[in-house]
Amino acid sequence: MFELSSEKLTDLGAEITTREIKQQPELWQEAFEYYKEEENRIKDFLDQIKAKHPHTRVIFTGAGSSAYVGDTVVPYLKEVGDEKSFEFQAVPTTSIVSNPKSYFKKDFPTILVSFARSGNSPESVASVQHGQNLVDDFYQITITCAPEGKLAEKAQGDEKNLLLLMPARSNDQGFAMTGSFTCMTLSAILVFDPKTVDEKAGYVSQMRAMAEDLMKREQELQDLIDQDFNRVIYLGSGPQAGISREVQLKILELTAGKVATAFDSSLGFRHGPKSFIDDKSIAFLYVSNDPYTRQYDVDMLKELNADKIAKIVYGISVEQDNNFDGSNFTFDKSYADLPDAYLALPYTMFGQIISLMTAIKVGNKPDTPSPTGTVNRVVKGVTIHENL
Repeated sequence: MFELSSEKLTDLGAEITTREIKQQPELWQEAFEYYKEEENRIKDFLDQIKAKHPHTRVIFTGAGSSAYVGDTVVPYLKEVGDEKSFEFQAVPTTSIVSNPKSYFKKDFPTILVSFARSGNSPESVASVQHGQNLVDDFYQITITCAPEGKLAEKAQGDEKNLLLLMPARSNDQGFAMTGSFTCMTLSAILVFDPKTVDEKAGYVSQMRAMAEDLMKREQELQDLIDQDFNRVIYLGSGPQAGISREVQLKILELTAGKVATAFDSSLGFRHGPKSFIDDKSIAFLYVSNDPYTRQYDVDMLKELNADKIAKIVYGISVEQDNNFDGSNFTFDKSYADLPDAYLALPYTMFGQIISLMTAIKVGNKPDTPSPTGTVNRVVKGVTIHENL
């Protein structure tokens, strides 16, 4: 896909999506440079909140793919972040809007971290309004790709709202969120990760190298897609469970449901969802870099392989001492110390490419995948009920 001409990709209805997947390593560097420029402003914002409140709830929120940003970053931040000061949670706007009193408490200081590609989703705007109405000490961090969106506009001039704008090209013009998802994920990690700037710079450099390696090896992925399958399962642990949900959605979206998908945590899959597997299934599992967690991921791969039901059982991993001895897409062991939350971004690109290729295989157009128009780039048809 990455070697095809723009004209050929346009004929396939895939020029926008392919370009937006390919440019992500550059966007990650741009997002990191922006973070460095804004580091003092970010630190001052959080320090002021910590000085006023001994403990603050931090809710990562969004709808669809934007919600899965929170699912991806929270496991890592609960491990390394300042949980003496901040209680990290991931709650979709779609849950907040229908049940705001379940998440917003009047006397519990709260930072709502909103992720939004456009900033115009009705649930995103309504979640902010509910927080402002229900919480006495309500703060916001708005991470968005669109400076002209409603969320960004509302953040202007608000001292209790930290606006962080993603690289301009991350405001995906294709249907599926690609660079927007990964840039917002990276930015959220950078904001709350206590690691030094130099350490973070090293992580971003490794992420970019992995992504470039991935694109050079696209034939390995095409060989997978050329197999006869109609179901795809993604599994992972911790941050990789979050991206498993995101990348299975990418296949569902880009094929318009022509390929059935499922996702779960590596351990959770045994508890019923494993029934989804049949002889036309590909089961992908994102293997953790954490040596302890990795044991459970490799166990699950071995079990699925031994079941001999799925057409393909496939691990995506960095080479370490404990490896799955079946089919793998393996990155060099030099990336073995990359924390799982950062590892999640090149892993996400793997899933995006699989989704792109699968859409082409089933004859769908990735740039405009919904033939009926019932699913839109920015959701429509949501009625926000005012009487709370």
